[in-house]
Amino acid sequence: MVVATLTPEGNERILAADLPVVDLSWSREKVRKLVVRACEEYGFFKVISHGVPEDVVELAEKESVGFFSLPASEKKKAGPPNPLGYGSKQIGFNGDSGDLEYLLLHASHCSIYHRVRALSMKDPHTLSYALSDYVQVVKELACDLLEIIAEGLGLEDRRSFSKLIRDSESDSLIRINHYPSPFNNDIDHHHHHHNNKSSAESRVGFGEHSDPQILTILRSNDVEGLQIQPPMDSSVWVPVKSDPSAFFINVGDALQVMTNGRFVSVRHRAIANAQRSRLSTIFFAAPPLQTCVSPLPLMVTHNNPPRYKSYLWAEYKKLMYSLQLASNRLELFQTDCRRDELDLKII
Repeated sequence: MVVATLTPEGNERILAADLPVVDLSWSREKVRKLVVRACEEYGFFKVISHGVPEDVVELAEKESVGFFSLPASEKKKAGPPNPLGYGSKQIGFNGDSGDLEYLLLHASHCSIYHRVRALSMKDPHTLSYALSDYVQVVKELACDLLEIIAEGLGLEDRRSFSKLIRDSESDSLIRINHYPSPFNNDIDHHHHHHNNKSSAESRVGFGEHSDPQILTILRSNDVEGLQIQPPMDSSVWVPVKSDPSAFFINVGDALQVMTNGRFVSVRHRAIANAQRSRLSTIFFAAPPLQTCVSPLPLMVTHNNPPRYKSYLWAEYKKLMYSLQLASNRLELFQTDCRRDELDLKII
């Protein structure tokens, strides 16, 4: 179960750190180097000057706020989450719970429209079109970043990753998480200053996990909450400063496998803020279900043999739903040579 209060567990520490920021207006060469380094060291970075139209982002947020403001009976018409649809409190099928409600949809216009048309909103089409437009621009950003990554890794085909996302069968998803404030049920954007806020007032909104997909693109309103775990120290959580004008990118399990462990799938969680509602919109860039995910030939050398067994994306996804949120799924796909290496470290 996800712990409901943020009392430091054991030796858990919250640590401020400067996380990588990439300005996409810099030279392509500089961007490539910074992105690759960020994916290796943190599995996480923030992008600015991304060129995503502000009005598209603002409309998607405004319409999402409208959706979460509906009565519970109305929101439930977009559910139950099996796994797509509207969900509240329960995360997945294995007892994980969080302090949030969410809408999880397949990232295609037909799928989004099908889910929201049943709602008694003034005009459900506006929500459907706002989310579809958002998906379109953020998917483009995901593909650009994946092409930058492919170039940075020296792959012959810069479309090695992006073509999986552009594929009409791509299994990409969009998820909108709403972490309501118990003291203020309006989803607002007003500032409430409480300098004496104790950590006990913060709850884990969405527990520790890694994302199974290739790449995740997240933005949120101006409320703090996201924390990442640096791969070098699993006892530390680093809070990510909110920036509604930026996008936060993290490496997923599939990209860790495809880069043969060179990139790290970052573990992260969301803390619910006691004073203010937090809204985050997440695009999960995923391959088609029948894609075979395995280390790319260029990432495998004599000194770095395959660390992971190949798997079908559909198979991995099914496994994910059978496990708890915090499970380290990739451990189940490690090859013997990777296990030997870990044994040596333990000795």
